[in-house]
Amino acid sequence: MFSGSDPNDDAQVDKLTPDELAERTAGLVGYRYTVDDYYEVGREEVRKLATAVQDAHPTHWSEAAAGEYGHDTLIASPTFVSVFGITAQRFLFEEVVQGYDLWQIMQTDQRLIYHQPMKVGDRLICDVSLESFRHISQPENLDMLVSKNVIWNQHDEPVMTTYTSLVARTGVEVDPAVVDSLDHVMMKVDAFGDPGKTVERTVADQDRPDPIASPGAGRAIDFDSLTVGQEIVPKSFLLTRGNLANYAGVVGDPNPIHFSDEVVKAAGLDGVVAHGMQTMGLGATYVTEFIGDPAAFCEYNVRFTSPVYVPADDYTTVDFTGKVRSLDPETRKGTIALVAKQGDRKIFGRANVVVQFN
Repeated sequence: MFSGSDPNDDAQVDKLTPDELAERTAGLVGYRYTVDDYYEVGREEVRKLATAVQDAHPTHWSEAAAGEYGHDTLIASPTFVSVFGITAQRFLFEEVVQGYDLWQIMQTDQRLIYHQPMKVGDRLICDVSLESFRHISQPENLDMLVSKNVIWNQHDEPVMTTYTSLVARTGVEVDPAVVDSLDHVMMKVDAFGDPGKTVERTVADQDRPDPIASPGAGRAIDFDSLTVGQEIVPKSFLLTRGNLANYAGVVGDPNPIHFSDEVVKAAGLDGVVAHGMQTMGLGATYVTEFIGDPAAFCEYNVRFTSPVYVPADDYTTVDFTGKVRSLDPETRKGTIALVAKQGDRKIFGRANVVVQFN
């Protein structure tokens, strides 16, 4: 556990210089906490996220179909953690790693390690830690942070381990008029209700080794039908501002870079951008259609290199291609490499999915 100064002290973190903020945040590496309230996976939330990432696989929609795949209820799309994870990240930046403007933070890498699929009725418990921190002062002040979430269900079974890499711009001088504009576009909530503390965790619980359990193959395609270098049929997805607004609502992400043209100008972006996890979700949909069973995902990692810009009055197209990168005959696992583009721009610098095949 973190043993330095209390991360919830009354320090005026908003007034810290970039170097002071970096020093404070570096001192929080190793800090761990458990989110006070569990998240219960709901039937309609599973369907809403599936809609948001354009995933029509029957295990997300029909209990009867899910039963045919060996599940006792609906299972969630492979990136459903984005719905639950925003709660943990919000606490991290509001109560622990303070001093960063939400609209100045961009996700750069996401790694998802699957232990079993999330399903309706799961009460998810999340252990969060700040894993690493690095500060760069040239050519501009950037802070790079990596957080880890280890997610368990109510049966104390591991469900997923995630690593999220973020980069935050600090020390940016913002025009007061822009600050006023931000105040008028950020989501307003008069008061949040208090759910109380529904999760009790001990230090011993948090000190357990990282789980290594891995999903089964389910009804994924046969390993012997695959060859290294085999290409997946390309697919394109359309995104509009309506898709972005819907996704933001489903996952509870109020970051205005996903809807405000004024804010993106202040952030130095070329326009409103899609959520990184939204494009990652589309990639998961693309892979699922090829392998046949979303429960066979073992790992999914993406490096985000370029945002997906979405105009105000038109749709944009995200194009996916993929191929079988490697196959392991001993474990019958394989790695699928993805390429995602908006026009000629690659939006993923690296994207791999490890799958347990039959």
